[in-house]
Amino acid sequence: MITARAFATRHYAVFGLARTGQSVVASLRAAGATVTAWDDDASKRAALPDGVRVADLNTADLSAFDGIVVSPGVPLNTHPLAARAAAAGVPVLGDIELFAHARAELPPHKIVGITGTNGKSTTTALIHHILAHAGVPATMGGNIGLPILSQDALPEGGVYVLELSSFQIDLTQSLACDVAILTNITPDHLDRYDGMAGYAASKERLFDMQDEGATAIFMSDDDYTAAIAKGRGGVPVSFGDVLPEGVSLVNGAAYIDGELLGYQADWPSLAGPHNAQNAVAAIAATRALGLGPAAIKAGLETYPGLAHRMERVAEIGGVLYVNDSKATNPTSTAPALAAYPAIHWIVGGKRKTDELDACLPYLDHVRAAYVIGDAEAVYAHLLGAYVPVIRAGTVERATQLAAGAAKPGEVVLLSPACASYDQFRDFEQRGDVFKAAVQELGA
Repeated sequence: MITARAFATRHYAVFGLARTGQSVVASLRAAGATVTAWDDDASKRAALPDGVRVADLNTADLSAFDGIVVSPGVPLNTHPLAARAAAAGVPVLGDIELFAHARAELPPHKIVGITGTNGKSTTTALIHHILAHAGVPATMGGNIGLPILSQDALPEGGVYVLELSSFQIDLTQSLACDVAILTNITPDHLDRYDGMAGYAASKERLFDMQDEGATAIFMSDDDYTAAIAKGRGGVPVSFGDVLPEGVSLVNGAAYIDGELLGYQADWPSLAGPHNAQNAVAAIAATRALGLGPAAIKAGLETYPGLAHRMERVAEIGGVLYVNDSKATNPTSTAPALAAYPAIHWIVGGKRKTDELDACLPYLDHVRAAYVIGDAEAVYAHLLGAYVPVIRAGTVERATQLAAGAAKPGEVVLLSPACASYDQFRDFEQRGDVFKAAVQELGA
């Protein structure tokens, strides 16, 4: 695990004992810190290792602590813990900030930080893959993979590739990324922020923490990303433009400093306009880290894709089945609809909005929509004016119905544009149920 001697003389409170909280407790205890922990789930408290103190941090005196480490899921805008900590003069931080504190004791390394509303998981995984395929010691963490503190420290020359949500950035004060990437900003999580301006300001803080001369990459010309880029002298990318690092993608061809790198058609797991953007971000980042064109090209061509994000599950009878369960809002679903010309679309769940505006331009690609979950009635009404709609209820039934209707050359696409919490634990479970239903078709 990653830890630091600097923690040894301190007393930390840890609020929330899911996977990230457990990694924090283990790291702090390994360093010799005093740890007091709490989770409202008694079973998680009972599983704490020996030597960890237990106290209800909802009511405890917080002034005794050097810091309070909380899960990114704790809504700092409404949870009383945040106000109580501020009144006690105690900083509230997350595991990413603890990692930043530990950096001075790690072998020399670099950090790539990726944030944005959509595309950050694929961009993170792609950068990690390109580096690892080129033989660079690399790991990924943050909002993807294992918690960063539970991973082994990299050797000298390693690169930590971190996907960072706005919630994680809110709990971080000193992470200086060598390369920081903003993919885009569209409405999301507005229950946690003072409107879009507050949400965008949270994303911008990733760049506030960078040292002078570090690389900043802005991957969209949406209004909020463009304003952040302009304020920092950066260039938001519209395809056909050239990044400061000399990378561009024009008509499906990627260039570095004007020389052809390769074609998107040769990157089988990176179909669609959204993945073109993700690829350009990864090319620019790895180029900034010193990789040459040959290594980057090889990484793009061998990238296996990200589970639950445009994941090719199977091809049965000429029909391709694609799991895009990670698309939890309409803006994230729209690029998947753009990627294929003939789609049987499984959509619905716990909706975040009452509209599908981002998806409307691509409905001519949709042969039929199979609506599921809590959003079933609302989305059936919204889509009924544009495409045939089947009220399927569940992922399993939608998969069966779509498979019965799809013709060779068409795609059955799970891209729900909704959260999963109406029927599933998380989007991973939803995607796994879809994959199991597909496997049943071919059994």
